[in-house]
Amino acid sequence: MTLDKFQVCEGDLPLDIFNRYFKADSLAIDTETMGLVPQRDRLCLVQICDRDGFVTAIRIAKGQTEAPYLTQLLESEKITKIFHYARFDVAQFKHTFGVETKSVFCTKIASKIARTYTQSHGLKSLVQELEGIELDKKAQSSDWGNVNSLSPEQLSYAGNDVRYLIPVKDKLITMLQREDRWELTQRCFSAISLFVDLDLMYYSNVFEHQG
Repeated sequence: MTLDKFQVCEGDLPLDIFNRYFKADSLAIDTETMGLVPQRDRLCLVQICDRDGFVTAIRIAKGQTEAPYLTQLLESEKITKIFHYARFDVAQFKHTFGVETKSVFCTKIASKIARTYTQSHGLKSLVQELEGIELDKKAQSSDWGNVNSLSPEQLSYAGNDVRYLIPVKDKLITMLQREDRWELTQRCFSAISLFVDLDLMYYSNVFEHQG
């Protein structure tokens, strides 16, 4: 299925779209899965968006362990990969494809460090404040496993989860630099890979006081 600035493909990016994305300075990326435990709940869909708002949704088959073009994008150090709660998506990519995602920006971390005047750091709240757009989240908790029969509502939800991340990232960086918190935020980004490794080995609570 191909719509204006929205394309769905199977298993990996087509070469022409890969070439387009590989020239980008930043890409917004999100995943849809069967649940929140990578070791149990498989990856079903990967959404990517560039600065021009061109969205690609990659349907991932059950048991699939390779996506060479997607992997090249994730491993590229020259492309900033923007996630909302990167810790989960990066862990899912490592568990599914064995890939180390490089040059990561997490809008949830950036929001928590920049927007200390609020406790609302979900993507819906973030996009509503910074972009003036209210996201429809009704399809968030739905069956993403039947990738060949995703509803228009699911695809719309999936596309909107990446469509606004790049302008949100730009606004958060401006806030962080203004408040002298940008360097601290970058240090947090560099620690994401460590937390991913701990999560995948079921050591997610080692920094907690209890236990």
